[in-house]
Amino acid sequence: MSEPGRPSSNPKHSGHAFATRAVHAGWDPFAERTGAVMPPIYMTSTYVQDSPAQPRHGYEYSRTQNPTRFALQDALADLEGGAAAFTCGSGMAAVHTLMLMLKPGDRIVATRDLYGGSHRLFSKIEQRFGLIYEYRDTSAPGAFDALPEDTRLVYLETPSNPTLGVTSIAAAAEAAHRVGAELAVDNTFATPALQRPIEHGADYVLHSTTKYIGGHSDVVGGALVVKEAARGEEFWFHQNSAGTINSPFDAFLTLRGLRTLALRMERHCASAAALADFLEGHPGVDRVLYPGLASFPGHQAARAQMSAFGGMISFVLPGGLAQATELVRRCQIFALAESLGGVESLIELPAPMTHASVPAEQRRAIGIEDGLVRLSVGIEDADDLRRDLEQALRSSR
Repeated sequence: MSEPGRPSSNPKHSGHAFATRAVHAGWDPFAERTGAVMPPIYMTSTYVQDSPAQPRHGYEYSRTQNPTRFALQDALADLEGGAAAFTCGSGMAAVHTLMLMLKPGDRIVATRDLYGGSHRLFSKIEQRFGLIYEYRDTSAPGAFDALPEDTRLVYLETPSNPTLGVTSIAAAAEAAHRVGAELAVDNTFATPALQRPIEHGADYVLHSTTKYIGGHSDVVGGALVVKEAARGEEFWFHQNSAGTINSPFDAFLTLRGLRTLALRMERHCASAAALADFLEGHPGVDRVLYPGLASFPGHQAARAQMSAFGGMISFVLPGGLAQATELVRRCQIFALAESLGGVESLIELPAPMTHASVPAEQRRAIGIEDGLVRLSVGIEDADDLRRDLEQALRSSR
């Protein structure tokens, strides 16, 4: 990469397990002149130059170079197995910057069950600039048969938001590359602790770092990791030109959260698995969507590419929106709020909340029923969480 002054990604830990690398990646205190264990927050907008057009150690302006941001970017590249990473002001900023690399007439084949904000960005904004979006059930058999020749990007969420659909990353990569397209995978729900799309053939990995990467619901951000350095140069140009970077303080907070990712994901996954089993056996629940359940249609695909099944669960109540509304009001530990991936447990109704921008008819067609409830399982005691859902389900009948 052409970015100067980047800290070492601490190669001493490159052969170690994920949990070790999550703690150390992106920063080497032994190479830093003060020995600081964590990177300082470089809250500066500009840098003194030694002579006109001769920036010191290559640093000119913080939109272009910032050591705190570089530390987070190097850590994410290490953990996802990419050539480089770039962090942005939000997950949507990362998605938008990726789309800036395309041109009018390019076709994007996307998972039909997308986060509502991604669908809004594609349908209300990006299409105005000549990009063509085609939505498919990418988890279905034969989903990638006969990709159009003008396809330039296949865009996946796996697991998807909010129905937890699982798509084979390897199958998508093979199909995309066959027609000269690239593959981008939104890995927000799984994180590199559970799934590393580049190992399965993806060209780009996206994250809303607001979620599990940051992990504490106190900072908004996004990231894109690239497989090839040359594509990283192109993304860096577009990010620098459009100014979609995140602040040094936000980078610091996100890196602080990243250090405990492996530990947190163990708890998220264990508690979610227990709650999914409880909900599947509850007579008041119609259907449970969780990749870890043997009954889930994408279970085998998830087993093939994930080391565990995540902290997100969706389920359907027979009483529709009215019953679901009463349920979320009755919860005492699960907080009614959008977002996910924090240490606290959250509950929300996708139809009127996170996916309200998707037309109702289209929502129903992709499985987002009015009675669909989405849980982000936090790190509280699992028995307390089960009892909270149990009393809420009993009270909302």
